[in-house]
Amino acid sequence: MTSATRRTILGALATSPLWNLSSAFAETTTLKISHQFPGGSATEGDFRDRLCRLFATEVEKRTKGALKFEIYPGSSLMKTNSQFSAMRKGALDLSLVPLSYAGGELPEVNIGLMPGLVTSYEQGYGWKNAEVGRELNKFLLDKGIVVVSWIWQAGGVASRTKPIVEPEDVKGLKIRGGSREMDLILKSAGAAVVSLPSNEIYAAMQTGAMDAALTSSTSLISFRLEEVSKNLTTGRGKAYWFMFEPLMMSKAIFDKLPKDQQAAIMAVGTEMEAFARKSAQLDDSLVAAVYAKTGAKVVDLSEATVKRWQAIARTSAWKDYGERNENCAKLLKLAEKTL
Repeated sequence: MTSATRRTILGALATSPLWNLSSAFAETTTLKISHQFPGGSATEGDFRDRLCRLFATEVEKRTKGALKFEIYPGSSLMKTNSQFSAMRKGALDLSLVPLSYAGGELPEVNIGLMPGLVTSYEQGYGWKNAEVGRELNKFLLDKGIVVVSWIWQAGGVASRTKPIVEPEDVKGLKIRGGSREMDLILKSAGAAVVSLPSNEIYAAMQTGAMDAALTSSTSLISFRLEEVSKNLTTGRGKAYWFMFEPLMMSKAIFDKLPKDQQAAIMAVGTEMEAFARKSAQLDDSLVAAVYAKTGAKVVDLSEATVKRWQAIARTSAWKDYGERNENCAKLLKLAEKTL
């Protein structure tokens, strides 16, 4: 076959519909987003699921379909506590998951659920551009994780027995804290701690294996904990429980994408932060109405109460975290500058 004949054949193939279809397919990348929360739609349901869907739609639009996404709610793709490690290995593309869930693997990440260290949305979202945020971001990149959206949520307490307000209220109760550091502050106040992800709280409270649980306002609603609770302590106004729950991506997967697709992911991720903050704060108020409707007693925290919890945190959770390793000590010191 001559060179001219070869060029003629290739030219004909390049203009055929079959060739164009194959080429288009080759240029499309489908990424999987996993999370533990109930599934819904872009307009209804848990805002963390909605955020994933809005993010996916907008990135697909900006990349003209070069990037597409499949979303797996309710830990339907993999177990909740496996997601972070899977991203580090490149076995999972993206996940929206509480950073502190990876505390057993990397103790440094428990800075994202440190009692009393973040006490307002302004402070939490301020971390992103503060020294503590830059250092945390650098640490995560080194460990194979890209933070796409910075998301903070205030939390409250659902209880089967009595309102959990002051530290002495937890004495003798079985309570879920959500991280090693939250468990430490509860133990210091006299509680027995139970460790499990938020999507397992309902069953534990329903059977009486647990008396109370600390979790985000959104999870207090999405997991229908009002059905197994008689009391709610809200995170509206004042809170000592703020959780960093970012949308994250595997760096191994991210680095394989063209620069324009990487830019689209990060730009949309940043834009989603305003939606996340507004939605979380709406849920802080909505949760009170949801629980009051079932007849539950709803209480709020005062500034003085937050400071009492914070004082216990300093001598228990903060001290323990700061002594784990040099990275933890550095992150804690930088975080304290934002108080």
